[in-house]
Amino acid sequence: MARYAFILAGGLGSRLCLLSERRAKPAVPFGGKYRIIDLTLSNCVNSGIYDIGVLTQYRPTSLNQHIGTGRPWDLDRSRGGVQILPPSLGSLQSDWYQGTADAIYQNLIHLRSRRIEQVLVLSGDHVYTMDYNVLYAFHVANGAAATVAVTEVPERDVSSFGILETEAGGRVTGFKEKPRQAESRLASMGVYLFDRDSLIRWLAEDAELLDSGHDFGKDILPRLVARGERVYAYRFNRYWQDVGTLDSYYQANLAFLSDPPPLDLSDPDWIIHTQSADRPPVRFEPGSRVERSMIANGCSVAGEVTRSVLFPGVTVARGAVVRDSIVMHDTHVGRGAVLDHAIVDKHVLVGDGARVGYGDGASPNRACPDHLSSGLLVVGKGARLPEGITLGRNVRIGAGVVEQDFAGDVLAGGVVDGPESMH
Repeated sequence: MARYAFILAGGLGSRLCLLSERRAKPAVPFGGKYRIIDLTLSNCVNSGIYDIGVLTQYRPTSLNQHIGTGRPWDLDRSRGGVQILPPSLGSLQSDWYQGTADAIYQNLIHLRSRRIEQVLVLSGDHVYTMDYNVLYAFHVANGAAATVAVTEVPERDVSSFGILETEAGGRVTGFKEKPRQAESRLASMGVYLFDRDSLIRWLAEDAELLDSGHDFGKDILPRLVARGERVYAYRFNRYWQDVGTLDSYYQANLAFLSDPPPLDLSDPDWIIHTQSADRPPVRFEPGSRVERSMIANGCSVAGEVTRSVLFPGVTVARGAVVRDSIVMHDTHVGRGAVLDHAIVDKHVLVGDGARVGYGDGASPNRACPDHLSSGLLVVGKGARLPEGITLGRNVRIGAGVVEQDFAGDVLAGGVVDGPESMH
């Protein structure tokens, strides 16, 4: 039976700080060789869904380049396949999608032209593996008009999610978007299955409402539940992680170093596909030491790497130490340099003897105190760190910074802005 999925990939990922200032959040590198959206795309094709629209908006260039024709996911097809759907600039009402529901509403032409009974709406920025066939079966068995996949979250996290209250059979009786406190701990995973005709009707109705934010979580779903539509919650009991903040992104990457990891990336029956460059095998030089880390192809290690994730093409020079860190593509860590609790974007040059992530993390970052306060340090794409420099905790080094931009060591919570600073 024909199936169609929309993947929402246009959100502004401001809580990921530097990592998403120049790329859409779903395009942020993840897990040593992937990008976050790879998991959702792979879930689709592994579930037999080969007709997908990816809704983009904010800084979509790297996402567009990554998805390309869709070949790594077997989505380069003459019928179906993957389509990138940016806002149609120049339309009368507004050039930008106003919310998640408006994004789908502006692309209803893609639903109307397909002979399908349901439509799947997914987020492109969550880490999980799910067989959507089970969701479809649950939806049909309950005669649901809309089904929301939910996962149980700790009480302290309810204020970060849409929280659903349900009857014993799964029918939803209440939907609260990011409540301060709630009886229920069932959080929406941003995975929705709708009856096609009902969704078209609801979106048209929502588009007429001037006081709506045109968002599924804030507006449409609470409205449907309040008026007694058949909305069901499908409980998902396996690993699911929203990686929308620097801390959750960091922890989710490092979780893959645990034994066993939260998801089996080597499962031959559920391959996570991605766009892979041809790189030579990893090189470990004499005297190097690597412990509990993920090292991608093209890396060369002459120093020491512990509890870290190295993306393709990273070099760690002799005497250098990389500890509890995430280091992205083609970054060079110079001789005797130390990285500790750092997230380093692509093409960074860490000068010999630099100490990156040093001291205690008492002072939050002065540019983004809400997102950078747990002791992590973030270095933007293409930055060049001087030899021998010391960078404290919660420091933010902008993309494209060069040696001359540093007046000296950077204390905890400090900022060195790049040439295209967003602050």
